[in-house]
Amino acid sequence: MRQFSLFYILIMVLLLSACGGGSKTSFVSVTGDKITLRYAENLSLTDAGDYTIAQLRNPWDTAAILHTYILADKEKPLPENLPEGTLVRIPLGKAVVYSSVHCGLLKQIDAFSSIGGVCDLKYIKLPEVQEACHNGNIADVGDGMNPDIEKIIDLHPDAIMLSPFENSGGYGRIDKLNVPVIECADYMESSPLGRAEWMRFYGLLFGKAQQADSLFAEVEKNYNDLKLLAASRSSLPTVISELKNGSAWYVPGGNSTSARLYADAGAHYVFASDTHSGSVPLAFETVFDKGQDADFWLIKYNQATDKTYRELERDYAPYSGFRAFKEQKIYGCNTNHISLYEDYPFHPDCLLKDLIKIFHPELLEGYEPIYFTNLAD
Repeated sequence: MRQFSLFYILIMVLLLSACGGGSKTSFVSVTGDKITLRYAENLSLTDAGDYTIAQLRNPWDTAAILHTYILADKEKPLPENLPEGTLVRIPLGKAVVYSSVHCGLLKQIDAFSSIGGVCDLKYIKLPEVQEACHNGNIADVGDGMNPDIEKIIDLHPDAIMLSPFENSGGYGRIDKLNVPVIECADYMESSPLGRAEWMRFYGLLFGKAQQADSLFAEVEKNYNDLKLLAASRSSLPTVISELKNGSAWYVPGGNSTSARLYADAGAHYVFASDTHSGSVPLAFETVFDKGQDADFWLIKYNQATDKTYRELERDYAPYSGFRAFKEQKIYGCNTNHISLYEDYPFHPDCLLKDLIKIFHPELLEGYEPIYFTNLAD
């Protein structure tokens, strides 16, 4: 249980918290044709003709740049007078990928064969990755917080994809490998479509721009159609989320992608006025004071069997004081066997559909939720 708690906290940090890497480059003068991005706030792409410039704004200091990448075709001579930034020869033929989220996306844009190594294999639920590691086609390079550097060196990867952290001070021995480190800061976007739009950057990296653009266009249309459907309802049920973990209850900030999803699904999130884009640790009493009368309660957990109301009360008796508990309107997602974390970052439309079904079931008659279901007694 202790091991799971530590992993759960790490997952919450990666998905929700305001933690990320330091600035790697200063602002550079960018000339060329801007590639239009409609939702992503921390990413800009510029087609400079012989190369593409990808600038990542530092989400923890928006006046600074987190990283600048110069994407140049590896089949052509290197252009002269390149601007300052990390040179990445594309398309990437072999990458070490730290996150199952990005492994899943690479599969969807037909770049799965470019995954050379992964971290934290035991937490990756993708059967294709598990099988490839078992067969030796993908290397298991160990713990994401302390990867096996020798295995990474043996792979000779073209790039390493990882999630940045605020004030991390760099990536230790990884920084000394002379391998481009792609800082996947998509999780710090404040809107679901903003995060999903980063797939267009990843598509460029792997030579799959057309596939990524096509996938995003589909996700965008589905999401906006569902959002419009939910907007037809004037009543806004209230919602709280997550569970107490140790001494704190980590709730999504009011500017987080989770908060935006709740709003787009036609609900009022009780912490919507909060200004954080990451998770916020609160005392149980604070959450109870704000959310005791909420209509719905959404929880995520990881265990062998699905959680019940009875078990939830055994876990922490004061949970039973919430109105959503009393009226049995708690919906849970057991990530032990449901691929929520792997799916929703780049398919927020699928999660939005689940939420609309929960908040306004009459709008989606016949639809069965994929991720969240009501707890059993």
